[in-house]
Amino acid sequence: MVDEPTNPQSSTGDRAGETLADVLAEVQDRAIAPRLELPLLAASGLVKNFGGTCCAVDRVRIEVPQGSITGLVGPNGAGKTTLFNLLSNAIRSDQGRVLFDGEPIHHLQPHIIARMGMVRTFQVARVLSRLSVLDNLLLAAQKQTGEKFWNTWFQQKQIAQEEKTQRQKAFEILESIGLAHMTNEYAGALSGGQRKLLEMGRALMAEPKLILLDEPAAGVNPTLINQICDRIQGWNRDGMTFLIIEHNMDVIMSLCDRVWVLAEGRNLADGTPAEIQSNPEVLEAYLGQ
Repeated sequence: MVDEPTNPQSSTGDRAGETLADVLAEVQDRAIAPRLELPLLAASGLVKNFGGTCCAVDRVRIEVPQGSITGLVGPNGAGKTTLFNLLSNAIRSDQGRVLFDGEPIHHLQPHIIARMGMVRTFQVARVLSRLSVLDNLLLAAQKQTGEKFWNTWFQQKQIAQEEKTQRQKAFEILESIGLAHMTNEYAGALSGGQRKLLEMGRALMAEPKLILLDEPAAGVNPTLINQICDRIQGWNRDGMTFLIIEHNMDVIMSLCDRVWVLAEGRNLADGTPAEIQSNPEVLEAYLGQ
């Protein structure tokens, strides 16, 4: 008596019952698998020269894995904010490419990149001072039916339902950032730290995949810094990805999975927080030791 083959791929009988849909689904899964391993954000060879003899950004590379909190550090003038501007295409790079979620974005307008799911904050928080805290959040809601003129006449019921949903979402975000008690206050009445929290909340309102944070702890009192860090960690646990510029090394070391270091517009090092903290080149360039 001959034993039947045990390898399912060597036996046509084992696959005879599969439908065409089953086979196509398996092929599709295999095709998608490599894509899932790609970083959410990947930039390479980025160059930006504003004139003079030195590049502000010189062949810089950076990667941000899906679901991570990635840090970007370096001394003043290292090119960190310029790199943020290149990643979001607020300024055009002279060379290089940027991929977001597997798609090239270095040729796209910033508002299109934001709609794709990558949004940013600024070192000095930008809020609409004469609008309420709530309205600052509502303005960030994406793809609203009421944005098109004719819909205001012919889809009023849908618009009303969307507005109700967005207001509820805004209230939930304000609760999460600790500003619910200031919902109806002018945004201009907020402290510097509260404005940073509001700007983060506004970014969340756009339902992004990735948030670029430019110095979230700068000029913020220590108590509020802890609150900001707690919020970032909570959002990250919920699936949000972050790339953070920060001079406060305690914040970087406590938050980040991986850290990239720039110096004089170039990549200096990258690694875990512990590796960066003990890297002699980083200590010399960034910490002055």
